[in-house]
This record gives sequence, C-alpha cells and structure tokens, in this order.
Amino acid sequence: MKKNIGGFFCALLLALAVPTAVLGAEQDGGDPAGDISLYATAAALVDADSGRILYGKNADTPMAMASTTKIMTCIQILEHADPEETLTVSAYAAGMPKVKLYIKQGEEYRVGDLLYSLMLESHNDTAVALAEHVGRKYLPEELREKPASEYTAEESQMAVAAFAALMNAKAAELGCENTWFITPNGLDATETITLTDGSTVEKEHCTTAAELARIMAYCIGESPQRDAFLEITRRADYSFTANGRGFVCTNHNAFLSMMDGALSGKTGFTNKAGYCYVGALERDGKTFVVSLLACGWPNNKTYKWSDTRELMEYGLENYTYKSFLDEGTRFDEKLLQPVPVRNGRTDILGATAYTALEVAGRRDNDCSGTDPRAEDGRGGQGAAGGDTGALAGRGAGGTDAMAEGERQGLLLREDEEIRVEYEWRRELEAPVKQGQTVGTIRYIVDDRAYLTEEIVTVQGVEEIEFDWCLEQVLRRFLIRK
Repeated sequence: MKKNIGGFFCALLLALAVPTAVLGAEQDGGDPAGDISLYATAAALVDADSGRILYGKNADTPMAMASTTKIMTCIQILEHADPEETLTVSAYAAGMPKVKLYIKQGEEYRVGDLLYSLMLESHNDTAVALAEHVGRKYLPEELREKPASEYTAEESQMAVAAFAALMNAKAAELGCENTWFITPNGLDATETITLTDGSTVEKEHCTTAAELARIMAYCIGESPQRDAFLEITRRADYSFTANGRGFVCTNHNAFLSMMDGALSGKTGFTNKAGYCYVGALERDGKTFVVSLLACGWPNNKTYKWSDTRELMEYGLENYTYKSFLDEGTRFDEKLLQPVPVRNGRTDILGATAYTALEVAGRRDNDCSGTDPRAEDGRGGQGAAGGDTGALAGRGAGGTDAMAEGERQGLLLREDEEIRVEYEWRRELEAPVKQGQTVGTIRYIVDDRAYLTEEIVTVQGVEEIEFDWCLEQVLRRFLIRK
C-alpha cells in the first residue's frame, strides 16, 4: 500500500509537470576558474539574479542531497501554511531517526516554532510533522477530518506523499528536471513508480548542484515568502515552549559568520550523500548561491566551508554587473528605418504607405536613421554574429526579464561579451496597428538570450477598401468641379 500511495502522487506529477525554465550552461574550468580546486564531488556557483551558472563541477549530475532538502520543505510550508497554525504530531513523525526534536505523538505545536527547529537544528521529526500538516489538506475528506495523532503509518505516508508532490511540482516549475523529492527531511530514499501505461520507474531522492542552487535562488529572491525564509534561516538561535517543555534551537550554518553579506544556507549529511551545503551571499550589488554535494565524509566536516568561501570569492573577484542597455552594447535605434505597408492608405492615391519603427518601452526614440543593409528589412548582428533563432529571454524564475522588471544586465567576467542579434520584417500588410510587434532584439551570452526587446510600429496604417477608394475618387472629382 505504501508504494501505491506514493506512486499515485508521483505518477500524477510525472504525467503533468512540465518544466518552464532552463538553467544556464555549465562551465568547467577555464581561466581564471581553472585555478579553483574543490573537495566537493559536485558544485555550482550561480548568479541568483539571472540563474546563470558561473562555475560548475559535475553540476548537472543527479546526487543525494541530504538535509539541504529542507530549504524546499521550508519554503513550501511557508507558502501553504500560516506560521500561527497549530499542528498535531503523529506517531509516524515522532518515530523519525536522529537528528530530532523528540516531539511526541499527540502533542500540539505552532508551525512557526517548528520551522526554526527544521532549519536551525535540521530536525527530522519536525520535517515530517510539518509535511503531514500541509499534505493532509490534500487527502480525502475523512482523513482531513481525522486527527493526525490517530493516523496509521500508512495514512501519515499518504500525507507526506502529497506534500512531496507539492515539492516536486515546485521543482518542475523552476526548471529542475533532475530533482526528485521523496522525503521532506532529506533522508535517503528510493521508490518505484507505476505509470499510467503500466510501466515502472525507479526514482531516488536526489538533485543536482545546479538545481539545488536554483531552488535556493527561488527561496531567497523570488518566493512571496522570501522574507520569512531569510528571517528564519539567518536567526542565530530561537527558543520556544510547548507542551510544558522548553526548546532552544541553535543555527549550525557557520557560513553566516564567515563572510560579509552572507544571507542564508543549509547543511546536510547522510552516509550516502556525504556532507552537503547550499548557501547564499549578497554583496556589492551581486547575489551568489553556492551548492556543494558529496563534499567529503567524516572526518572532513569543514571541507564545505572552504569550498564555499573559494567559490564565493571567485564570484566576487571576477564578475562585474554589465547592463545590456549601456552605450556600446545597447541596440542603436538609428538603424531602424520606416518600412513599406502594402495596401495601406496614403494621402496621395497610388503612393506607398510607410510606418516608422521603434523599440518598445524606450523613451528617447529616434527613428530618423537608416540602415544600408535594411533594403531586405533585416538588421545586422552585433559581436560574433550568430543565428537569430527562437531564443527566449528568461530571468531566474523562468519568465521574460523585461516583463517581470528584472535587472537589464548580467554578471560577466571581463573577457565575456554580450552579443546583440536583431531582425525585423522587411514589409508589412495593412491594416497595421500602432505598437504592433514586427521584430525582436536579443541580448545573448553563452548562446542564451537574457533580455529580449520588441521592435514595434510607431504609426498605424489602415487598409485600402472599396468604400475608402470611392470616397477618395468622389472627393477629388468634386474638387476639380
């Protein structure tokens, strides 16, 4: 029954979840990244604002991630529950292995208190209690109404499986194609999923360094609960009382005191995963996320801290924010010239109608320039040229950067270039609306477009119709008379 329960939610998710974002290209080695030497088996340094991978080591290899899982658990609890809600502990949650808060079956706790237990002390029992509290909302009515303290192990597992489905749906939404959550606490797990066609798939609880960093970027920057997430994960310690007992939670994220600008982080360890870590830093207008998987085993507990510092310092020293719209990079609107509109109305019968072009959203438009290559209606290309295929400008959240008002620039090394590619239609057909999109401008780094601007018409042009032609002829005839 346990496999059927988990399989139901997982099979449903596999059938429906479609990733909507694509992570940046991995960079292994290179100058000056070639000087980086890490203990971690897999690692990623990511620009949290763009989602671009600035350094990667086996960054796309699926691996166990231990308690770094809990960043997704925490953000999903924050997004699906009120911290002031009260939960009741099940026997299943109370029976989780160490590290644990030692909550007891039937006890009641405030959700907000247990979130500090989850993130500061990494307690496995509170992770399950929190997951059950949210997951049970998606169970059949008779189980929603049944007290969690009376749940059987199988009913608790149903609630946890429902919560895992939420975690996996969010991962898919963020473009994490190689991430799969089974447990809310990060304990190693494997499950067999039976698909709708009767075939089976073996899934492990895993992620990649790149995708773990992507999830952290969401938690600190894009989630509507990012402020609450940061408040919890940056807290040095937290005390609370419940059920006649007092609890003290101490933050074990040493990175918070290692570097100026440290924002957040989460450690993890299992025998399979080794030491893992994901952390974020914000300094000098730059926000970095570092993720490390299999960064040593006992007695190598400190390796993750030296690896994190090395990657953060590499990012701070070698990457500078460059705007796509700076002089010398920004597309020059003077290249745009008016384009002919077939079958368009003009003041002079038989004349050709034209409409001027501009870049949407710019205030300092100047459409008087001409492009000697624009006879065929196409613009040239910036540095390095390249194909003007369908590259989508995406921000860290998988949405168009301009539409979401994201920063119109990127962290780049000194030796990296922004390539500008543009094209517009050589001829239009009436009717043409004012502001109609007729072309695009793409700002590309590493074959990925990070910003897309639209080329639009300045004026509308109405279509020549019989009634209009008749009116023009009569008007001219009467004037002659």
